[in-house]
Amino acid sequence: MTDTTLIDLGDYIADKLENEVTSTSVSRGELCVNARAEHIVKVLTFLRDDPECRFKLFVDMCGVDFPERTQRFEVVYHLLSVHLNRRVRIKVITDEDTAVPSAVAVFSAINWFEREAWDMYGIFFSGHPDLRRLLTDYGFQGHPLRKDFPLSGHVEVRYSEEEKRVIYEPLELKQTFRDFDFMSPWEGAKYILPGDEKANDGEDA
Repeated sequence: MTDTTLIDLGDYIADKLENEVTSTSVSRGELCVNARAEHIVKVLTFLRDDPECRFKLFVDMCGVDFPERTQRFEVVYHLLSVHLNRRVRIKVITDEDTAVPSAVAVFSAINWFEREAWDMYGIFFSGHPDLRRLLTDYGFQGHPLRKDFPLSGHVEVRYSEEEKRVIYEPLELKQTFRDFDFMSPWEGAKYILPGDEKANDGEDA
């Protein structure tokens, strides 16, 4: 599909959803629709059912974190129209406290994607039938895909032989962080790696 055709489709969507869509654009041969978060259900329903669109296949949904913004999160939806051979990306923005309406009623497959976004980013979806953590453990603290989440996490989980159960403890790193030189694995280091002293001693002998 040419960029001109995609621009026309974007203009059509923006005209039909003038109160729900803030802008449309075409980049690298893909149509992107920026929508208001509170109207995402109406936007997705229109894109699915309108005869000029027919984006009936939900591909995926993900969160994106921009901690420097007041509305730090983007929720990005990807849809496919098999009949018309078209793809579209829909973006909405929100903050840590404002919920995005759940789109499970429009695409049932979006259920676990919204649960993952809640688990990884802390993006809340109002009206979701079962919004629980999906990938992290029960009692997990924080949301690990936020850019301000510490690389080492907050707590560690282990099985206590003494208490005969899984316990949570404040994180204690067992070793210092390694320094990475980002050299190619096919190149030899220009310095002696820790532990290689013995090998060098053996060669000299």
